[in-house]
Amino acid sequence: MKLVFATNNLNKLSEIRSLIPPEIEILSLKDINCKDDLPETCNTLEGNALQKALYVFDNYGFNCFADDTGLEVDILGGEPGVYSARYAGEDCNSENNINKLLKKMNGKKERGASFRTVIALVIQAEHTLFEAHCRGIITKRKSGVEGFGYDPVFIPNGFDKTFAEMSKHQKGAISHRGQAVKKLVAFLSTN
Repeated sequence: MKLVFATNNLNKLSEIRSLIPPEIEILSLKDINCKDDLPETCNTLEGNALQKALYVFDNYGFNCFADDTGLEVDILGGEPGVYSARYAGEDCNSENNINKLLKKMNGKKERGASFRTVIALVIQAEHTLFEAHCRGIITKRKSGVEGFGYDPVFIPNGFDKTFAEMSKHQKGAISHRGQAVKKLVAFLSTN
């Protein structure tokens, strides 16, 4: 089976490829000659994931899946949520997004948060959603060099190190995206 992973994020592509069994070949947007910026104009993770997957299916004709992931911080009312990748505004990158988050969290004792991922799978125009989350806390400073995004400031419950201090395999076994991918693979193996 071949599926396109509808993302321009090379870190996500690498992580997903490490989580998917070899009998499912994951094609990148580059592999299908898609150089488009995928639309992401919905105000929910579900909407954005489905919008990206349908865009690739409708415009390129490939069965595909897309994800949208948000970091939802309890004390901030769920921020940055669906805006996680562009939290810092026009100058958004991982560094600026993390700095904004840590500044907003400065002095706060309650540091609970969830990473939430929604994967939208589109096969022959039929779509299915898979969702998973990972609870944890936001640290007071960055730690670790692995991973990407908010990984250096998120410690999952039951662990004493950030996602950025874990190997790709360790993170994938417990993370929001790893759990959503397990649901995707289980679905594909029974359909």
